[in-house]
Order: sequence, then C-alpha cells, then structure tokens
Amino acid sequence: MALTQRLEFRQTQSLVMTPQLMQAIKLLQLSNLDLVAFVEDELERNPLLERADQDGSPDREREPAASADYAEGDDAGFSGGEGEAAAGAFEPGAEEWMAPDLGSRAEIEQTLDTGMENVFPEEPADAAARAAQDAAPTAYTEWGGGASNDDDYNLEAFVAAETTLSGHLAEQLAVAFPDPARRMIGQYLIDLVDDAGYVPADLGDAHEKLGTSREDVEAVLAVLQTFDPPGVCARNLSECLAIQLRERDRYDPAMQALVENLDLLAKRDIAALRKICGVDDEDIADMISEIRHLDPKPGLRFGSARTQSVVPDVYVRPGPDGGWHVELNSDTLPKVLVNQTYYSQLSKTIRKDGDKSYFTDCLQNATWLVRALDQRARTILKVATEIVRQQDGFFTQGVAHLRPLNLKTVADAIQMHESTVSRVTANKYMATNRGTFELKYFFTASIASADGGDAHSAEAVRHRIKLLIDAESPNAILSDDTIVERLRADGIDIARRTVAKYREAMRIPSSVQRRRDKQSMLGTALTSSSSTTDRSRDTATA
Repeated sequence: MALTQRLEFRQTQSLVMTPQLMQAIKLLQLSNLDLVAFVEDELERNPLLERADQDGSPDREREPAASADYAEGDDAGFSGGEGEAAAGAFEPGAEEWMAPDLGSRAEIEQTLDTGMENVFPEEPADAAARAAQDAAPTAYTEWGGGASNDDDYNLEAFVAAETTLSGHLAEQLAVAFPDPARRMIGQYLIDLVDDAGYVPADLGDAHEKLGTSREDVEAVLAVLQTFDPPGVCARNLSECLAIQLRERDRYDPAMQALVENLDLLAKRDIAALRKICGVDDEDIADMISEIRHLDPKPGLRFGSARTQSVVPDVYVRPGPDGGWHVELNSDTLPKVLVNQTYYSQLSKTIRKDGDKSYFTDCLQNATWLVRALDQRARTILKVATEIVRQQDGFFTQGVAHLRPLNLKTVADAIQMHESTVSRVTANKYMATNRGTFELKYFFTASIASADGGDAHSAEAVRHRIKLLIDAESPNAILSDDTIVERLRADGIDIARRTVAKYREAMRIPSSVQRRRDKQSMLGTALTSSSSTTDRSRDTATA
C-alpha cells in the first residue's frame, strides 16, 4: 500500500485549559485569606483594577460585570454589590493659632531681655488663658502624639509593641550579668528557647561554640532559670515544675519524688506514687492538686504568633417562614472594579503597539478577574444552599440527625461536577445556629442500619458513642463490645473495630484506662470528703 499525502478537515471537541480557566479553578478553592492576598497582588500588578470601598463609588464609569446580585429560592439570598468608593481629594481645614493674652510683645521682650522666639511657652496663670493654650494645636498633636479633638486623631500612636519571650528575657539578662562574657552565653541560650519556654534537653557542644567551659554554661543556665516567668529555660517538664515549686518554697523531698515520677502520674498509678513519696492519701491528693495549678508551658504567655480566628464564608440564619436563610459573608468577598475611563483615555494617547497590547491584556485580565470573583461567589452560595437543604435535620435538631452525604449527591442536585463541589468546600466555613463548621464537615460516610432502614451518618454515630461514654458510671465502664451491642439495639450496624477507630479519633482512652482514671478520681474525692468531715468533727468537738 503506497503512502500518500493529503489534506483533510476534521471537526473535534476538546477541553482546553486556558490560563484564565486554570486561575478560575484556583480561585474557587482558595480560602478567604488567600483570596484577599491574591487580589492584592492583582491590584498592584494591573493598573486598570481598582478597589471598591464600602461607603461610596468613584465618579468614574465602571464595568457592569463588577456587581453581583444573586438569589436562589425562598431560603437563600445573596447581594454582593460593587459598593461605592468615595473619591474626593483631602483638603485639610485651616486652623487658627490661639495664643494667650500675655501683654504686648515689646513689653515681654523687654522684661525677659530676649526675643519671643527664644522663649518656651509657659503655663498661664489665668484659667481662661490656660484653656485657650490647651486648645491650641501643635505639631505634636497633629502627628497623633497628643490629645486632639480632630476626627483624624491617630490612636495607633499609643499602641505598645508586643513583648516577646526573647525580649523579656534579654531585658533581665542585662541586669543579671554585668560580665560581657557571661551575658554573651546567656544570650546564646535565650536564642535556643522555644515558644513554650524550654531549652534543648542536650545543649551539646554549646560550650565549644562559645569557647568556654561546660560549667560556665551550666552556671549561666541556672541563673536564667530564675528569670520571669517561673519555669522558663527548663530542659524538660520535670525541671520546669521543680523550678516553679522552688519559687513557691514547696519543693520538699516528697514533692521531689512526685516530680521525678510524672510518668506514674500520667498513668494514674496513685498507689505507686503514694508508696514512692511516702505520704498518705490526703497528702498525695493535695500534692497532685498543687501540680495541676502549675504552668507546664510558661513561655506561651508571650505568644509570638497571633492566632487567626476563623472567618465564616457563609451565614445560615433561621428564616421567618421556618426555613433557613443562606447568605454570603460580604466581608470576605474582595470588591474590585475595572477603570474603563482610564483605559479609554489611555487608548486615545498611546501610539506604540507594545503599549496598546499591554493595556489590552490588562483590560482582559481585569474583566476576567471581576467575573471570576462573581462566579466564585455564586458557586459557593449554590453549594452552601444545597448543603443546608440536605442537612436540614442537623440545623433543626442537632448532630444526631446528620444525614450521610457525599459530593456526588450535591453535584447532581446543582448540576455541577464533583470536582467543583470538592474545590468549593475546601477551606470554606459556615456559621450556623449550632456553631461554625467547615463545609466538608457536612459530608460524612454512611453506616448501614441494622433493621434495613435509612443509613446513619458516621458523624452522628461518633456523637452517639461519645454520649454513651460520657454517661457511663465509674462502676460500669462500657467496653467496645458493649457499645457495639447498644448501638445495634438502636438500629446501627457497626463493627467493634469501627467503634475503636472512632473512639481513638475522639481521643477517648480505652475502657481499662477509663476505669482506672475514674476510680482514682473517685478515691481522691472520697478521701477529700472524709478529711473535710473529720476536720469538721474535730472543730465541733473542740
């Protein structure tokens, strides 16, 4: 068969992942914090993008796609308007300088034998003149450094810098060691302190790096362990607690034995601790209570990193008709606009082809970003609305009525792909009447029913297991097999290994450990009660 060349026309369909489509997918799975950072970068990069404020709108024409109004059903609504940004030049008002009446300038200069320019203003004796002088603006108050009645008064000028643990220790180091060599050793050790206030257990070759002896390093470390907060610069938990007990003058031999055997305290082996410490039940209970009042991580008072609270992306509120009203949190939606006026002015003055193509690309990217943000908001609202509809029992009656739900069910209901629903539910949170939950929380596996009825949600089963364990008595601890029997009696077909897996995921100890813990707590409570009764009886007898 001879090989020949020929031309053919074929019509095919294929999915092309354009850069715009890839970024739209990326925007969909970003959290609100990451989205704000992304939009800020685009605002710096694209001269045709402009931030829209909440109060007013600029006096320029805007792209129609910059606004997003969406409403779906009776129980869902969203209004994400473009907002209005005030566009006015700042015009500072002219203020008159108010000076006290101190007589004529010539008389004062003759009295003081110098010019007025060389005299600092003194406080007038007259009350009215003093009030007038207090009302006079100065450069100090204009900069935000003093009290002012102006609306633009800068309160941030008074905000103190946050004290860090290393800075707090360095301040004490300068007072504790006048010797520069020991101060250098102390600063090196302070740099090794972690956020909890501990130094490494093995300082290793610290003395070799500093060119000193191991004894000098240990001596400096002993001084650092006397710094505030008590327990700082310890090498382990036992040493940290011992430092705090010495600070309270409670580090006697019995307490020392208790601190050196914290592993037995963790196992709740009270009998062995009582034997090692050589004390009775009442004393060991008091010692354990005192240990619990100590701070195991003293450095956390000087937290170097701020805890970022969760900001919900969706709000769910009860509606007046008994349903649920779903709306987006407008504070988490970046509001950007396309400056069409600026582009039209530039297009009339630009002559170079390279500049024209650059601003054309900027216009296309800006238009795409505005539309992508609008589409992202609509998609999140649509998915959240369907989740609320599917999990109506959870919002009405609680976690015990959470239904099994998967991505495919939601995707089929809103006619989207499962991957889109998965991206929407990633890093998004919903504020409800029962707390704030991640959207993925509402997607749980199903557990078959023992009587052939509706399946149960895995999260609801975990909640029921926790309720059973919390309600058990110290004399009747529930084993995993017993929990399986009770759940099957309630119509839940579950295996023992599944119960063990759920229990460990909730950090609930085994039945043996729970029995030991509750019996030790019960024995401690009975000992304290009997001791209180004996003291009351002795007092009454006396």
